[in-house]
Amino acid sequence: MYFTELFIPGTVLVSEKKGVSLSNSSEYLQPLRVAMLFAVPLLYLAAAALASWRAARVCTALALSLAAASTALLVLGGPVVSTGANLFGLGQLGAFTLNVRADAVGAAVLLLVTFIGWVITRYSQTYMDGDAGANRYARWLMATLAAVATVIITNNLAILALAWLATSLSLHQLLTFFSHRPAAMIAAHKKFLASRLGDMCLFGGVVLVGISLGTLEIDQVATKAQALTAFPAGLTAAVYLIVISALLKCAQLPVHGWLIQVMEAPTPVSALLHAGIVNLGGFLLIRLSPLVSEVAGAQTLLVVAGSVTAAVAALVMMTRISVKVMLAWSTCAQMGFMLMQCGLGAYELALLHLVAHSLYKAHAFLAAGGAVEQARLKAMTPAPDPLTVSMMVIGAVSGLAMVAAAGLLWGVALDEFSALWVLAAVLSLALSPLLTAQALRLGGLWPLGMMLGAFSIALAYFGLHHAFGGLVNVPESVANSFDLVWVMLCFVLLFAMQCLIRARPHGAVASRLYPWFYAGLYLDEWFTRITFRIWPARLTQTLTPTSSGVAK
Repeated sequence: MYFTELFIPGTVLVSEKKGVSLSNSSEYLQPLRVAMLFAVPLLYLAAAALASWRAARVCTALALSLAAASTALLVLGGPVVSTGANLFGLGQLGAFTLNVRADAVGAAVLLLVTFIGWVITRYSQTYMDGDAGANRYARWLMATLAAVATVIITNNLAILALAWLATSLSLHQLLTFFSHRPAAMIAAHKKFLASRLGDMCLFGGVVLVGISLGTLEIDQVATKAQALTAFPAGLTAAVYLIVISALLKCAQLPVHGWLIQVMEAPTPVSALLHAGIVNLGGFLLIRLSPLVSEVAGAQTLLVVAGSVTAAVAALVMMTRISVKVMLAWSTCAQMGFMLMQCGLGAYELALLHLVAHSLYKAHAFLAAGGAVEQARLKAMTPAPDPLTVSMMVIGAVSGLAMVAAAGLLWGVALDEFSALWVLAAVLSLALSPLLTAQALRLGGLWPLGMMLGAFSIALAYFGLHHAFGGLVNVPESVANSFDLVWVMLCFVLLFAMQCLIRARPHGAVASRLYPWFYAGLYLDEWFTRITFRIWPARLTQTLTPTSSGVAK
């Protein structure tokens, strides 16, 4: 991997007059940039207070414009961290401050969130048209976006933790929008408990960071952490708590069930959750990568939990026919893969994954209504010839050769057993269907076109790695051999299992495994029993009219 220093000496200056950290850009632009960042969550809060669709449309459009303008100024002027007024001190922990941070990671994610928020708001207005609770829905949608924007722009860990808590609480109002649906209430209840546990871990980690380093400012935390020769026990424990919080918030096994079952909420809420909010765990780890990358055990925890979740969720997806449920399991798997990338130290690829997954999943949920049409078209298409295991293995080997060639063209040495090559090998397995099923189904010259397409994907993968590497500047981190070997074994076994099931869908292995994976290995049932013993859900009984008009 090619990593650069998080903070390059001499590139950041502090202005005592303005109270703003400056880069090489003109000094007068810095207050404007800070004001733009502050304005984004304030616009969402204003729309929440007004609770009307007109205000929501205007404010989301303005927020998107400000995020785009802030990104343009970042390109021209470089990063900036404001030094705003302290709200109040926390003793040796530091203080609550209103500092905001404008850097490449924050700009990319803020632009992503404001764009998705703008799209979902426009979609929601049509979707909720005529519903009696439409204004209440608009209020909590805007409040959720305000909290997410605060998580992204803040430079203070205490504010970040509080904003993340606010994100979860406001989202809870959207998940329970249809309070007469027991399934929706149960899923939201489980999500509430898992999130509160994650919040406790995050707040505990923030307190330990403050005690260990004497500050809660993210830029200062990174600087002080890099200056340490060894992490004290308190700081190491803080990293573990932050990692556990990210795992809980990203719905990793075995606390994943709520993410699958919140489909009872309005479709735009599902899109907002799966395309935006659930990704905040990855954003947190990228933000605090100078801490996480120094604790090998925490990285291994991310790798093991993320890879197992990704592999199991991918197998469960093969048993599902419901489009939205399949998309939910896909999110679970993609979150596992993103956290695994963070554990391997590939933070630039994790950011790429976050952006790509968010855009794809927002479109997938909002376009889920076209599933019936797609199913009809598929039914009218002749069934493709069944694939054999040998054909799929040939496809994987061909994909590996293309990925290796693309890596060499980008100047990546083959003698490095690095996270980049391990993840590229996983990509080669993902290219196998493109080189076998699609190519054989189309026939003619299409196999050659599929090969060129696969090679183009491999080239783009390495190119985007270099591009996002310039956005995510983290200390050099080399994944340990256990983590790399574990990832390879997980995905090779996943590929072998998928090949066997696709080649013999009615064989003995598939028949025995199908009930287990259809049930998600019964992990959610176990988690549900535990949560209901700790804190049972209270379901409201409502009267619903029957076809004869008599309430029942």
